[in-house]
Amino acid sequence: MQILIVDDNPANLELFGHMLEMLSDTPPVSMSDPGAALAWCADNDPDLVLVDYMMPEIDGLEFLRRFRALPGKEQTPLVMVTADTQNKIRHEALRLSANDFLTKPVNFIELNARVGNLLALGRAQRQLAHHAARLADEVRKATADIAAREREAIYRLSRAAEFRDPETGSHLLRMAAFSELIARNLGLPEDECERILAAAPMHDIGKLGIPDAILLKPGPLDSTELEIMRRHAQIGADILADSASPLLQAGALIAASHHERYDGSGYPRGLAGEAIPLYGRIVAAADVFDALTSARPYKPAWSFAQARSAMEAGCGSHFDPACVAALFRDEAALAAIRQRYDDHHPSPQQQLKEAA
Repeated sequence: MQILIVDDNPANLELFGHMLEMLSDTPPVSMSDPGAALAWCADNDPDLVLVDYMMPEIDGLEFLRRFRALPGKEQTPLVMVTADTQNKIRHEALRLSANDFLTKPVNFIELNARVGNLLALGRAQRQLAHHAARLADEVRKATADIAAREREAIYRLSRAAEFRDPETGSHLLRMAAFSELIARNLGLPEDECERILAAAPMHDIGKLGIPDAILLKPGPLDSTELEIMRRHAQIGADILADSASPLLQAGALIAASHHERYDGSGYPRGLAGEAIPLYGRIVAAADVFDALTSARPYKPAWSFAQARSAMEAGCGSHFDPACVAALFRDEAALAAIRQRYDDHHPSPQQQLKEAA
């Protein structure tokens, strides 16, 4: 426990130092210049300050005012030494949050008792703070574990839909990472970027409700089949609806809106422009970009330049121009995501661990 003594009288400094040295495991710091003492306090954290009121230039009240203004010094115990008749000074010191007073001439027993009590209180408060920090850390770890398990369950559920579709599990991881990249480049808060990363794989969960004859049909769909296929957006939203989980709420929003088009020609609700939820606009761009730049049985993978040209041509009609601009703001990051989640490497098990 570190005690700071501030008094312009060298005799008082020596006297108080001798009186207090037995209360702390560290010798008291004694300073006769209050300005220098404040500068020292800016770089150090005393556990208690004993300051005299009667000092030139910077008196005890002004010292207290400046001391409390220093970062982290709002609760540091401070004892002021005053004369017995200075009640007005004491009242002002209390207003400025002095913790206790000593009256001149200072009594050794009283000094030790008052300072000892404040130091004991400080120790207890510090122990409580450390205990609270440990508990908070344990809560953070437990919460992180729960969130990781939730993300893993969501990813596995999303993979169940993908197993009924020609697309790969790597597609889920890539488009989720592309979605996060768009969100970051749009300046969304960290928690929202993480939520989009975790929720994006649920975008096509509604395919679980589409008959195999339509979902796996090798040729073009007729108008009736196309209408049934388009129901997967609303089915996905219904599967995830009414959850208390912010992550599943985001998934429901994405499932319902990622096939909307910026000009209002999309489905299921025909929303346009900013009436389409931002999460849906982000995932729409990320999903199409990955589809264009991935090889499929019916087409080769497009280059980034080809995909960019096609998507920029669709800005204002299919896509939100801001989302497309954010997607292509960092092509090195796009390439890194594609390499990391290649269709053949790493293994699905490794990908699942990374997603969780």
